[in-house]
This record gives sequence, structure tokens and C-alpha cells, in this order.
Amino acid sequence: MVADTNLMFVRAHLLPGEAHQFHRHPNMEEILYVLSGTAEQWIERERHAMGPGDSLYLPAGIIHGTYNSGNEVLDFLAILSPAKSEGPVTVEVSDQEPWKSLRP
Repeated sequence: MVADTNLMFVRAHLLPGEAHQFHRHPNMEEILYVLSGTAEQWIERERHAMGPGDSLYLPAGIIHGTYNSGNEVLDFLAILSPAKSEGPVTVEVSDQEPWKSLRP
């Protein structure tokens, strides 16, 4: 049976030094859950360390970035809702101030 859902489920793997640079989802809220590795998670201008089993909630429109700050692959889940929305799903802002100066 196939059910209509309002969730988008993404599993991401970032190699050491890789990132999902600063961005926002204008019309989608998001939950991040770390499976393995170490994340340097930015929420607006605040940096947080995340490891296996850590999760966080991001309201729609909040600027955030996920960086692999460890020596292992960062494996995490991103659950976004609603799965379908008007306009862009992601807006990149890592080339704009103050975001481009927050993290070298």
C-alpha cells in the first residue's frame, strides 16, 4: 500500500571537510538526526557540536549549515515537511554576509 505523505526523508553522507553550507528552506521545517560521525551544526549564528543520536528541529526559514568537523564520514538524516511546497526548496546564502565570514 502506498500512502500519501507530507514528509521528505533524506539520508546524507559527508566526507571529512565536506558540508551542506549555509542555506534555508523557506517553506519547510526540518529535523536533523546524526547516525554517525561528528557535525559542526550552525543555526543562524550559533555553532553546536552534534554526534551520534543527537537531533534538532529547524523551523521554516531558519538559516543553517552542517559541516563534517570530524575524521570519519558524517551520516545523518534530514526529515523535511511539507514534502511539496511552492517556490524553491533550498535557498543558498553561504556567499552572503554574515554567513560567508562565520566559518572560514
